Amino acid sequence: MNEMNYTTQMDAAKKGIVTEAMHHVAKTENVDANWLIQKVAEGKIVIPANKNHKSLIPVGVGEGLSTKINVNLGISKDVNDYDAEMTKVRKALELGIHGIMDLSNYGKTAEFRRALIDVSTVMIGSVPIYDALGFYEKDLIDIKPEEFLDVVEKHGEDGVDFVTIHAGVNKHTVQTFLNNPRLTNIVSRGGSLIFAWMQLTGNENPFVEYYDRLLDICEKYDITLSLGDAMRPGSIADGTDASQISELIALGELTKKAWAKNVQVMIEGPGHMAIDEIEANMLLEKKLCHGAPFYVLGPLVTDVAPGYDHITGAIGGALAASKGADFLCYVTPAEHLRLPTLEDMVEGIMAFKIAAHAGDIGKKLPGAREWDNKMSAARKAIDWEAMFNLAIDPEKARKYRADSQPEEEHSCTMCGKMCAMRTLNKVMNGESI
Repeated sequence: MNEMNYTTQMDAAKKGIVTEAMHHVAKTENVDANWLIQKVAEGKIVIPANKNHKSLIPVGVGEGLSTKINVNLGISKDVNDYDAEMTKVRKALELGIHGIMDLSNYGKTAEFRRALIDVSTVMIGSVPIYDALGFYEKDLIDIKPEEFLDVVEKHGEDGVDFVTIHAGVNKHTVQTFLNNPRLTNIVSRGGSLIFAWMQLTGNENPFVEYYDRLLDICEKYDITLSLGDAMRPGSIADGTDASQISELIALGELTKKAWAKNVQVMIEGPGHMAIDEIEANMLLEKKLCHGAPFYVLGPLVTDVAPGYDHITGAIGGALAASKGADFLCYVTPAEHLRLPTLEDMVEGIMAFKIAAHAGDIGKKLPGAREWDNKMSAARKAIDWEAMFNLAIDPEKARKYRADSQPEEEHSCTMCGKMCAMRTLNKVMNGESI
């Protein structure tokens, strides 16, 4: 069968076609291509790859694959330095992230988005509703349902690989929210806009009412639908509540409809959540959304650490990944405080690279422990160069070593000649110490 006889990666997989993107994912993940196409056909793995994103090097997200990490970037009205954001983009790519979400919500968003897609070798996501307000220069109440869909189409034309669409907010979900008061209400920016539009107009969510047209757009460009968690908890007090679960059930139904049209789907998840609830939430998503890949923000396991939320998020992210989350959206130290700087972004990326790898070890992903075993062997041998090369952040490891040189080369300034590795190496070799 000709490779072009398909509309989306899911359509190809259902037809037994191994696309170029699938070949690449199978090779980089060291998995069997036939196994991969089965998982893509079932919706348990997605390969976000818009037909118009020409610079893309595709990756797979989902069951049996390594945990991926995403970086949020973009301009706001208060900080709208395009050059600074592009500097972040280049650095993020250098650090080996797997996806970038453009959350720009001010000014020439299309110009930035197209430049981002042109330069990015990783998948690009967006939230079209952010763009709608600026694009139409209208008050929220005056935007028509078809206009929301038109913005999605423009993002597809530009080459966006996955779009966050808050389609789980329907009239039933809204009523559940109103009947069950929350400490922090709705903290999703896109979700709050949809909720406000529904309340102001009295209409159903346009992405629900015109869901079939949305799916047609996604199929046309092979956009992966990232079904947004408008009701994600914004505090641990609201975790796993009626609103969150009501929305998750709705997302499961929307997932089946998307798969029927060969549209790939990811499910977005919390948010803030007490650490003892994370495992149950991973199980709920996989059950209620039929095994679709789970994309989580953090989750942040405590609310009291502004300035350190890359740590609270990485703690939750590691546990979430070990229990089934497939895609981690990074959190920076600036979360809840400001638009992240370049330095904030780097801190967030490193925290979540660690979380993703720790999660892969917990998942018992084949080969995940091998990296750690090599590092341990280098430490045993006190081979500093090998340790630096194996480090998740070689530059920082080298700097710390260079900043504090020990008297004895085969040690560090923490232990000196009392280094346990040095002592055991000598004793095991029959040497005196």
